[in-house]
Amino acid sequence: MEEKIKILAKNKFTLFLDSKKLRKTTERFTILEKIFSLNKHFDIETLHSMLDDDSFHVSKATIYNTINLLIECGLVKKHSFDKQQAKYGKVVGNTTNQYFLICTECGKVKEVKDLEFSAYMNARKYNSFTTKYFQLNVYGMCNNCVRKIKRKNK
Repeated sequence: MEEKIKILAKNKFTLFLDSKKLRKTTERFTILEKIFSLNKHFDIETLHSMLDDDSFHVSKATIYNTINLLIECGLVKKHSFDKQQAKYGKVVGNTTNQYFLICTECGKVKEVKDLEFSAYMNARKYNSFTTKYFQLNVYGMCNNCVRKIKRKNK
């Protein structure tokens, strides 16, 4: 299944680049491949380090430019959580409504699914407004940070 998603993403990106008359470079497709191999959100520094670890050396400017193209193409979403640096995540299918649990201690971000809340929000009607999608950020502490604080206070 993951391989099929990668192929669909590559095809969508190829069509996007063609429509914008942009070059289809090895760097752009390697960055896309790396992003779609991840199962978590990432920042530019982390992505740059992972590419370096794979012996694929590319400038941060190229990563930023490619990320912006992937956002415009609809394959990546940019998230800003509180005062943290921007995080990015791949977009798979038509998943537009997102829910995040953000630890205020360590900064860990976890995406969760809540079908009941989705149903509630999708049923909501607002005067003079049509909802396209929504994102919910819930701030608190992850279990690891709670345990560390409890140990520290003993």
